[in-house]
Amino acid sequence: MAKIETEPPAWRQVYAEISKRIRTGKIPVGEKIPSLVQLTAEFGIASATGMKVMRALRESGLIRTVPGRGSFVADPEHWEPEGSA
Repeated sequence: MAKIETEPPAWRQVYAEISKRIRTGKIPVGEKIPSLVQLTAEFGIASATGMKVMRALRESGLIRTVPGRGSFVADPEHWEPEGSA
């Protein structure tokens, strides 16, 4: 019998929290977001889970990554509507 998950996976929970911080302005446009190391420490997740969060944030247009500098909150014009990811 297949196992039915009652909670969203960890990466979705972390994605939702970071997305909320961005959308409410707690992390303002242009500001650097927490690094992968910081995400794993803050949320107690594996680095692979953190990478999935970062990828989802990029794909939803919430962040942009600059090689060698980090990831930053993107302009709201690039954001997908809430709940799209």
